[in-house]
Amino acid sequence: MSEDWLDAIKWDAQGLVPAIAQEHGTGTILMMAWMNPESLQLTRETGHAVYWSRSRGRLWHKGEESGHQQVVHAIRIDCDADVVLLDVEQKGGIACHTGRHNCFFRELDAQGRWVEVAPVLKDPQAIYGKA
Repeated sequence: MSEDWLDAIKWDAQGLVPAIAQEHGTGTILMMAWMNPESLQLTRETGHAVYWSRSRGRLWHKGEESGHQQVVHAIRIDCDADVVLLDVEQKGGIACHTGRHNCFFRELDAQGRWVEVAPVLKDPQAIYGKA
């Protein structure tokens, strides 16, 4: 199988590209993470989201600890080929490590304060077994 499709992507100096996970069916943006060529290839091969974790310095199979995997329905790139969009089915309904449905739960209000606008669906300690 040809790897030419990976060459179409504009990887940054670290060999990464931002990846946005969007909920299949609703269009809700769930999260943003990073991908390298290997993680994108594995995502395509397995049908499950695999990212590059900058903090861990390794591949990160979404849901490997929490069980909240992302089943990939489609992989797209933007017009400049420098952002990947994954159309995913979020297993367990929780994409964020904070126990929320998505990672974008803070909204800037009229007074210039960040306000939490989405509830915690499950305590992260119950998900990960640690604080």
